[in-house]
Amino acid sequence: MRQHEPHGTTSDPTPDFHVKLGERVSFSKTVGECDVYLFAGITGDFSGNHVNEEYMKRSAFGQRIAHGALLVGFMSTTSSLMIAEVERRGIDQTPVSLGYDRVRFIKPVFINDTVTVTYTVFEIDPEKGRSRAKIEVVNQDGVAVAAAEHIMAWVRNR
Repeated sequence: MRQHEPHGTTSDPTPDFHVKLGERVSFSKTVGECDVYLFAGITGDFSGNHVNEEYMKRSAFGQRIAHGALLVGFMSTTSSLMIAEVERRGIDQTPVSLGYDRVRFIKPVFINDTVTVTYTVFEIDPEKGRSRAKIEVVNQDGVAVAAAEHIMAWVRNR
């Protein structure tokens, strides 16, 4: 198992694996009101925290907040971007998400906030055919709003 090298480093003594330590991708999106309502409709989560402005005006937040699970969806976007990057290089395996660990919602994300999600590979285990990545989500002010770790399995094709 290989651990993370200094931040931003892409050199890796395991050249035969699909991703490299320090390899990263990012995704940015402004969270619109339609995103929150469409997500509520898909999931059935119509909590006042997300869809009731008057209710949230009385809260400590003062306004509606986006679903935490919507942010996890954006995290999934970055893992898909990493897969697309690797597939462009040509691979003989199928990358599959094994899930997210240590998911944290650090600060609220409000409607009209712009979030940037960064996915950085920090561990490679060629024997198990897995990689792990740190995911950081920041808002337009650079404030951390969410974080997680992602596990990717690299499954051999037939």
